[in-house]
Amino acid sequence: MPQGDKGSYTDKQKRKAQHIEQSYEDRGVGHNEAQARAWATVNKDSGGGNQSGSGRGKPDSHASARKGGAASARRSAADRSAAAKKGWETRRKRGGD
Repeated sequence: MPQGDKGSYTDKQKRKAQHIEQSYEDRGVGHNEAQARAWATVNKDSGGGNQSGSGRGKPDSHASARKGGAASARRSAADRSAAAKKGWETRRKRGGD
C-alpha cells in the first residue's frame, strides 16, 4: 500500500479526521497542515488504520482528546478569576462599538 493511502482506515476514522481537519481550518490553519494534524491525531488515538479485523486489538486511547485543559488546572483560583475578569472587561469594551 503506498504511503498516504487511507484505504486501511475505517469510515469512523475517516469521519473523525474530517471533523478535526475542519476544526483546524476554522481556526485559520492551512488546508495541508490541518489535514496532516488531523491524521496524526487519528493515528495517535487509534494506532493507525485498522480496517482488517476492525474491533480487535488495542482499543482507541483518545489521548489527544484528553490533552487540553491541563494548563488551566495548574493555575490558581485567583489567576483564573483575574483572567475571567480581564476577558469580561475586554468584551464589555468592545461590545459598545
